[in-house]
Amino acid sequence: MASSGAPARPGGSWVQERILLGMTMREYLVSLWTPFNVVCAAILAVGVPLIVYRFAAGLGATTNLSQTQPWGLWIGFDMMTGIALAAGGFTIGAAVEIFNLEEFHAIERPAILTGFLGYLMAVIGLIADLGKPWNMVGIFSNNGTQSVLFEVAWCVACYTTVLFLEFAVPLFEWLGWERFYRPLKKLLLALTVLSVMFSTMHQSALGSLFIIAPHKLHPLWYSGQIFIFFFISAVIAGISMVIVESTISHQIFSDQLEGHHVDIEKVTFGLAKAGAVVMFAYFFLKLQGVIDNHALGLIGVGFYGKWWLLEMLGFVLLPSLMYAWGARYRHITVVRVAAILGVVGIVLNRLNVSLVAYNYNQPVRYWPSWMEIAVSLMLVVVGVLAFRWIVLRMPVLSPMKEQAGSHGGTP
Repeated sequence: MASSGAPARPGGSWVQERILLGMTMREYLVSLWTPFNVVCAAILAVGVPLIVYRFAAGLGATTNLSQTQPWGLWIGFDMMTGIALAAGGFTIGAAVEIFNLEEFHAIERPAILTGFLGYLMAVIGLIADLGKPWNMVGIFSNNGTQSVLFEVAWCVACYTTVLFLEFAVPLFEWLGWERFYRPLKKLLLALTVLSVMFSTMHQSALGSLFIIAPHKLHPLWYSGQIFIFFFISAVIAGISMVIVESTISHQIFSDQLEGHHVDIEKVTFGLAKAGAVVMFAYFFLKLQGVIDNHALGLIGVGFYGKWWLLEMLGFVLLPSLMYAWGARYRHITVVRVAAILGVVGIVLNRLNVSLVAYNYNQPVRYWPSWMEIAVSLMLVVVGVLAFRWIVLRMPVLSPMKEQAGSHGGTP
């Protein structure tokens, strides 16, 4: 019988597994009473009714959006930031399946799962932000090929489908459906190529949305090449997020790795080298964008000039140098701190472009309502809880051992 920390048998119930181990239902419920679960439950207790209230009462009753600021926190954070932080799926998938970098194989499934959940939460945030979300089905019947939003919608829908198919491999292994997961394994390379194609298109297209707003976006953030900046920064987000996620996962879910040797430090240092190069290039490309926009004299001037410096020096150049130093001298803590700074930097950049530096010259500024913040926190918590639930049951951190007579499940 599996230990209490091992994944449940294919198709089995975690509660039944606990009971089989001699744990009563009461003891099981008591075991759920942890500070983390209590905080998550409180956030869900507030956020879930609020998102229901949003659809019942409308955007006007739940948000601070206006005709001047039609996009708010649910677009800037839930959509643009969430999709960027979920870029580890195509980043690591491409490294393993296309470039055959086997040292990253151990983190491929967690990265794909993080990407899949990130996109699901982003889509839910988008639905909450739309005034008439039922009109989303129109993208499948209307011809809007000249619209950037049309491209984003189609690519996100296609890529989310591809992520589900990639995630279906461990899902079907857990269920013991060998006839399904074996063919999907053979299709992983093709699915990865599709994921890279769709991700490249919509990650850059999110930046293209702001090209048509040169007078609304502050000159330090506006650039005719902003679509390139969005794609490169998404790669940075993917690398940094995978380091953060893998570090936490291999600490919390260490029992899932019993019998499987994973050199997490080697993986982390390999990602750090890539992160250092990409972030260093991104820093100078952004600087070149400011020069091309004739905004060099605005750096360090006023609030926006100082805020731009904080973003670029504190959350791009600094973590780039920390990545390089940590990888060179094998200092794992420095690399992990750099990854955290990288994640925060991407969040800051997306919020700067979509909220802080957008409509910077308007006398009335947008501030998200407490209900917008609560719903965003709720989506983050749902993603974290879903990740934990799946990892505790399915072969995400470690593939199931295939045995004669079995169908991918554990004995």
